[in-house]
Amino acid sequence: MKLWEKGYVLNKEIERFTVGNDYLLDRKLVKFDCLASMAHARMLKEIGVLTEEELKKLVEGLNEIMELDQKGEFEIKLEDEDCHTAIENYLIHKYGEAGKKIHTARSRNDQVLTAIRLFEKFEINKIKELLEGLKEALNRKIKVYSNVKMPGHTHMQKAMPMNVKDWLGSFVDSTQDNLALLEGALRLIDQSPLGSAAGFGVPVLDINRQMTADDMGFAKVMENPVYVQMSRGKFESTILHVLTQVMFDLNKLATDLMIFSTQEFDYVSLPVEFCTGSSIMPQKKNPDVLELVRAKYHIVLGEEFKIKNTIGNLMSGYNRDVQLTKEPLLNAMDITQNCLGIMTLMVSGIELNVENCKNAMSKDMFATEEVYRLVADGMPFREAYKAVAKKLS
Repeated sequence: MKLWEKGYVLNKEIERFTVGNDYLLDRKLVKFDCLASMAHARMLKEIGVLTEEELKKLVEGLNEIMELDQKGEFEIKLEDEDCHTAIENYLIHKYGEAGKKIHTARSRNDQVLTAIRLFEKFEINKIKELLEGLKEALNRKIKVYSNVKMPGHTHMQKAMPMNVKDWLGSFVDSTQDNLALLEGALRLIDQSPLGSAAGFGVPVLDINRQMTADDMGFAKVMENPVYVQMSRGKFESTILHVLTQVMFDLNKLATDLMIFSTQEFDYVSLPVEFCTGSSIMPQKKNPDVLELVRAKYHIVLGEEFKIKNTIGNLMSGYNRDVQLTKEPLLNAMDITQNCLGIMTLMVSGIELNVENCKNAMSKDMFATEEVYRLVADGMPFREAYKAVAKKLS
């Protein structure tokens, strides 16, 4: 039974089109919808809609669903449309009247958004842990090679000396900024939408939105029900903007490692077990994994703009368009987590070719240093600059 069932059969082609792949994507949301439904059920018992016995049955059923889901045995069918319907149908089938009461004082609009928001909070905390892991891997590598000098580059040409600490440390500093950005996104979304219903609140019943917000661990309630609907897509695009910052750093680190590990540079050695081969050239050891990480930045960036483009030009209130923001969100979360894990593994496995770095430090790279020696001896900077330039020409 569909949550909006009215006694007629929906055209099958229309059903397939409107459902899309939500019934597949929603496997990631089952646990979070169950947790939100438990909080909602406890509130319904508090205001007298459910009895103690009905609450007990519903919580038991929701725990069963989470156990089945963990084992991959909870089925969401296309005709269910989404996990929310599948969960409610399970409860109705098992508990009858108690199951029929679970949707009291909520719409699928706020139900979906609550599950997504709980999912987002969980996934952002996972990404924060992965970023901390990358930061630790970078710091461990810095500790081994801290003072090794290597060429710094501008315009893809040798410029001035730098050391490994400066190079890899730049990614540590940026990772710290990304953690701060994630924390900001987490604070933004840490608001409970439950109880806003279809975007206009719940009439007649005196529901306790603060109770459900506290139960689910949200920092606050979204008081304005119209803003709840406006926030869908807006909050997701904010999250993805932060993920693109994370992926931007991974893109740049991957590019550095690819260039610095070429025969022409040979500053860095990649673990051979991380490289693939050629089907025709026996000598090749290819950094395919780094190329894919580099490319996936653009995929995540594209997912951000998918969401931003989807939510543009919509009037206030719920619009079905926002259903299409779910897949980019889930995809970007998966990609970012996978790439963070891969790059942590890669950083842990690289070795610096210290002698090659040393040999690459050509005399022209110390030109600026020579200019400032002359300045320190009293020569005006512009004269010192010209004197050294003439000497090198």
